[in-house]
Amino acid sequence: TSFSPLKVYQYRRGFARFANNRYDSDPKSIYDGFAHLTNVAIQKTAENYDDRTGGKMELQALKLYLMTLHGPERVDALFWEIQMIVLKSLLAVQHVMINDKHCFELYGYDVIIDEELKPWLLEVNASPSLSANTREDYLMKTEMLHGMLDIVDMEGMLSGTEEHGSGWGLVY
Repeated sequence: TSFSPLKVYQYRRGFARFANNRYDSDPKSIYDGFAHLTNVAIQKTAENYDDRTGGKMELQALKLYLMTLHGPERVDALFWEIQMIVLKSLLAVQHVMINDKHCFELYGYDVIIDEELKPWLLEVNASPSLSANTREDYLMKTEMLHGMLDIVDMEGMLSGTEEHGSGWGLVY
């Protein structure tokens, strides 16, 4: 909600995207877009694309799945590391960002998780796409937007000390 002073909220829901083909680091597979790109526009043309899930899994479901493989402590550490990626990226640019008390920004973070459960920042999207290709995706995004407007508090109804609200949590 602000860069000066930096005040960051993170939405606790979200989704993971998956490719239809298994990733392969062999240079011969570099042109397999179904293994290297998770964009819906590309994945939906694959013959094994699942219209019901849209190639996505809610983050809570992903966390539970990863916990069965790696244990809760390691998965909690992974999501803490992802939160630190978000925070460090914002701290890195806070002094060069325009700070207007009448504005806020929604960012979308694309993070890839490797086989060692190490998160890697791929990109940060200012004004990320809010289109949805599944009912669950639509519901998550509309709830996220509703909660974002609660956090921004355009009516001035909050005290300013809230740490949680409508699925958002104060990170910094």
